[in-house]
Amino acid sequence: MSRSKFNLSTGRHPQSLGYATMPCYIGYNKSMKIESYSFGKMVIDGKVYTSDLIIYPERLNPSWWRKEGHGLSLEDLEDIIKERPDVLIIGTGYHGVMKVPERTIEFLKSSGIEVIVERTEKAVEIYNKMESERSKKIVGAFHLTC
Repeated sequence: MSRSKFNLSTGRHPQSLGYATMPCYIGYNKSMKIESYSFGKMVIDGKVYTSDLIIYPERLNPSWWRKEGHGLSLEDLEDIIKERPDVLIIGTGYHGVMKVPERTIEFLKSSGIEVIVERTEKAVEIYNKMESERSKKIVGAFHLTC
């Protein structure tokens, strides 16, 4: 399990300070249900998250940072692509500000990944429904603000 280094004196994320970071994964051995979502806040299994995150089938990356904050590139999805999910649900934010280029969607589809792109509130509904059915391997990538 890797952990990011945070600069406590500035309170800023290490990437903004030029540090190379690895995602911090929290292991789970059961299905994860998103209990609630509101602007900038998601509750999963009783724990509150306030940063963008990725939910894998048995783990969570609670500090998902993208190359460009409101744009989604293939680079941002490398770990997800390696996971080889059947479905990737992308939450584009409360107001849908995060953009997913058509070429990114087409690449994912050509890799055999069904892609669902919705504002985060709707993406959470879809994620919870599909996760409860457990008929497919689901990954959710959620932008919590904007």
